[in-house]
Amino acid sequence: MNNVTRKTPTEQALMRESGRLLSAVFDMLDEFVAPGVSTLDIDRRVEDFIVNTLQARPASKGQYNYPFSLNTSVNEVVCHGMPRDSQVLKSGDIVNLDITLEKNGFIADSSKMYLIGDVSPAARQLVKTAYEAMWCGIDTVRPGATLGDIGYAVQRHAEGRGYSIVREYCGHGIGREMHEEPNVLHYGRPNSGVVLEEGMTFTIEPMVNQGSHKTRVKKDGWTVITRDRKLSAQWEHTVLVTAGGCEVLTLRAEERAAKAPAPR
Repeated sequence: MNNVTRKTPTEQALMRESGRLLSAVFDMLDEFVAPGVSTLDIDRRVEDFIVNTLQARPASKGQYNYPFSLNTSVNEVVCHGMPRDSQVLKSGDIVNLDITLEKNGFIADSSKMYLIGDVSPAARQLVKTAYEAMWCGIDTVRPGATLGDIGYAVQRHAEGRGYSIVREYCGHGIGREMHEEPNVLHYGRPNSGVVLEEGMTFTIEPMVNQGSHKTRVKKDGWTVITRDRKLSAQWEHTVLVTAGGCEVLTLRAEERAAKAPAPR
């Protein structure tokens, strides 16, 4: 027996709306994130847009005493990067923007990588592989599949291309709370772990490293970096298990246009 909640049709509709609004935040950021913008500028813009334009709440702010509306993880930062006025994006950077949004009592969570200016081919390939790995995981989601199936699909894709998967941080159930059961690992064995059922909602958010999977936390207590200081990339979506497979609740405009094909 597990403690994973299954959302009712009404709750699913509310989560779908939170996901739709969160995708609009990224649509807005596509025109804003550029060389010369500080990560604190991004935080201010996101909070203003969520609160004043979308009439919603940035769910990360205040969670576990975190003081910002999003995480801004640049280059070797794996996750939980804290926005800073002194951190100005420059050509060649890669940055993950991880944002949560709550509307009508339900939370959506998603992140996207941004390539700033002239980015090296190696960095581009890392970012591309991390995106593909996320979709490999999403593509396995259906009733009767297991969490181990998701982790195995993500791990096989990333490691098969010479990258490593971060072990210490994972996806998670989501709904009324930002972090619910279950933990969604991005590595694992097929046919193991919790069996997926219609109505479950959770995130898939692999962190893929250029070098070793090992990480460390900086003195601020939040920012996680690669131990070898090589690059890291992450993408994230909130998904709903449906009768026929899954629905990506945070699908963005450019993904809808491309029909978000999962790699094989």
